[in-house]
Amino acid sequence: MLHIDPALLERYNRPVPRYTSYPTVPVWEPEIGVERWRDAFVAAYQRENTTRGISLYLHLPFCESLCTYCGCNKKITTNHRVEEEYMEAILAEWQLYRQQMTGRPLVRELHLGGGTPTFFNAANLHKLITTLLEGCDIHPDHAFSVEGHPNNTTREHLQTLAELGFRRISYGVQDNDPTVQLIINRVQPLENVYRATREARELGYSSVNFDLIYGLPLQTLASMERTIQEVIALRPDRIAFYSYAHVPWTSRAQRLFHEGHLPDAALKLALYQLGRELLTQAGYADIGMDHFALPSDELYQAWQAGTLHRNFMGYTTQHTGLLVGLGVSSISDAGDAFAQNEKTLHDYYTRVQAGELPVRKGYILNEEEVAVRRYILDISCKGQTRIRAVDVPALAEYCFFRLEALEADGLIVSKGKHIRLTELGHYFLRHVCAAFDAHLTDGVQVFSKAI
Repeated sequence: MLHIDPALLERYNRPVPRYTSYPTVPVWEPEIGVERWRDAFVAAYQRENTTRGISLYLHLPFCESLCTYCGCNKKITTNHRVEEEYMEAILAEWQLYRQQMTGRPLVRELHLGGGTPTFFNAANLHKLITTLLEGCDIHPDHAFSVEGHPNNTTREHLQTLAELGFRRISYGVQDNDPTVQLIINRVQPLENVYRATREARELGYSSVNFDLIYGLPLQTLASMERTIQEVIALRPDRIAFYSYAHVPWTSRAQRLFHEGHLPDAALKLALYQLGRELLTQAGYADIGMDHFALPSDELYQAWQAGTLHRNFMGYTTQHTGLLVGLGVSSISDAGDAFAQNEKTLHDYYTRVQAGELPVRKGYILNEEEVAVRRYILDISCKGQTRIRAVDVPALAEYCFFRLEALEADGLIVSKGKHIRLTELGHYFLRHVCAAFDAHLTDGVQVFSKAI
């Protein structure tokens, strides 16, 4: 087991993006303009659809109760009549995109995120997916996945989605300790996690992921060890072991518990080190960016083969050049452009009902930013990259001195234009990516801390 100097951990415990995009969302333009985004979308569709295919992300924002740690865009309600109106809006938005497409869309990746996708009943999910995919072709190497809450994901949900081609599910476990669950308002008995996992496997799901969070209020080393051991006993194929992102300036729900209940920096570091050690001892590989996978899982295999990709859904085995986000606050990615939908249901519904693509925020990348994005993807997915000669003048202005500091700390090795993570550097992956970020401003608290 690699020993990591606590002083080094503390020095790098500063705000750093997770790099699901570059440039990152805080530097995007407040209004991208529908025409600019439409042009970028059409160009990407024509480039990608007949080769790699396209990815779809559906944001289903409703939750029946508020988890106070959560920074996602969500709508809290117990009124399930909202399902129908929202489905109609997503399908109407999809038709606005379909009007810009030539030929039949080739869908390679489909992900249902939230919120809580399993807030929707199984019949409505069936209706939504089958209607969405009418007139589409499905890529033979497709990957359909869904996020589920262990408390409300039923066998009917799992059966319905399995019949539609879903083979991957991610459960938000977060923490099994009753005291922690109570303070974050996410009480879910371990037997519910066990049942949801068992039923998914019985119905043919080939990959089950658990989301776990360290740094939550009232977590202790003892409680974390119990949670990790209970998780290991269920043997999920993948585990996302995230640092709690404390951003009360953007997530008002995080103001509902006292900050004195949060682990201090030293304890938070210890919680991660304990979890990482237990997971790797149990046979899970540290893929990077808080993700662990068993060698039998496709995520691990893609990592080994150098074909891993990263987008707004996190790490993925699919690499398409066009991701279309549908629903409130969803983000789309055309390779050289990003667009985010309206963030409130009212504005989203208004735009869609007016026959407009509901995009608001976004960004068009220049050539230099496209190159930097490739370096960051290489580092985060392959652990190495090679700098092109044409990019040296721009990188020399802000990047190379950062890389020199990382190399001095033993996090990377550079030979000529080739940059490679060390074993130690794999732990500091976000910081190595940040070295290439021309927009990152030191000392500005926009992102959560890395540890």
